[in-house]
Amino acid sequence: MKSKKLLYILCGSVLLFFGVKSVRAQGCVAIRHFSSCVGNTLESNLLGPGDIQIGTNYRYFKSFRHFRGTEEEPDRVANGSEVINHSHSWDFFLTYGITDRLYTSITIPTVINTRSSLYEHGREERNMTYSRGLADIRVGLGYWLFDLEKHQNGNLALGLGLKLPTGNYNASDIFYNVGPEGSPQVRPVDQSIQPGDGGFGITLDFQFYQKIAEKFFAYGGGFYLLNPRETNGTRTFRETLSPILENEAIMAVPDQFSVRAGVSHSFSNTISGSLGARYEGVPVKDLIGGNEGFRRPGNVLSIDPGIAFMKNNFSLNLNVPFAVRRDRPQSVTDKQTEEATGNPRNGDAAFADYLINVGVSYRFANKKVKVDPALMNEFKN
Repeated sequence: MKSKKLLYILCGSVLLFFGVKSVRAQGCVAIRHFSSCVGNTLESNLLGPGDIQIGTNYRYFKSFRHFRGTEEEPDRVANGSEVINHSHSWDFFLTYGITDRLYTSITIPTVINTRSSLYEHGREERNMTYSRGLADIRVGLGYWLFDLEKHQNGNLALGLGLKLPTGNYNASDIFYNVGPEGSPQVRPVDQSIQPGDGGFGITLDFQFYQKIAEKFFAYGGGFYLLNPRETNGTRTFRETLSPILENEAIMAVPDQFSVRAGVSHSFSNTISGSLGARYEGVPVKDLIGGNEGFRRPGNVLSIDPGIAFMKNNFSLNLNVPFAVRRDRPQSVTDKQTEEATGNPRNGDAAFADYLINVGVSYRFANKKVKVDPALMNEFKN
């Protein structure tokens, strides 16, 4: 048993060393911040019995480039009519090793968002709205399918999580030039900067790693968030912009997904780098439940370089994914409006060029497990 624990910890250490990265959504008005329920990084899920991993992940992006389908609308930036979102989010997580292969995790997210626009303030002057606070908490379980003593060079984990509607999904601020006689009015902020979505959700999660050569590992993973609730009752006020937007008067509670894969390489005993791709977004239709209400479906394909530092039980990583393809497809309400009016309809969404992800974590190892430092160094090298 002691030998098995030692091999498990060694395996976990090498994944820390290679710095396999977390699942996070690319910055986009269509896509609110979300990450997997069962641990934010692969290495935080490689735990021995009684081990605890704590940490935080910070994300920032600025979305401002407008797309309809895959075509950019550069005139929006040129004429100053673009919508600009600044998003700051922090995921505080704790992961606990129940057995060699079973682990559980809780993620507590917080956000600070700003949104600057013309069209939401009477189209005559640019103003800003804000949101901040607790977002939707996630809890979950994960399980490594293969015995880690016999499969030290590769493994696959499956996870199941629950998203709780703890974030405010009716956050409000002052909108100018929209009330009676052009007066200010308090309204819910745009869906893209609401801290929560108002629904109980279920996440299906997977992640894997595989040694492909000396000091090289392939990694991958992803999640799908199922949101069965159709709408959350929060008014968008979009019907005040045009009568044809009546079907977008209430916010939807959409699904969300992310998948990624890449290769990591160790440069030294403490520094590693990675290069991968990720594809993520909000689908046009949910897998479970109805599809009425307002949503901005969208997806982003990104190249995802990263660098990681790990020493003893401390790890620090930086990822800067940048978008190479952005798509805002027709939504259900777009199609309904097109059928009703006979005119083409495809709403737009503003996307970011890149985002910044910074993660830091610390592992509290089970004190009962003794590891020979000489063996640890030998395994790393």
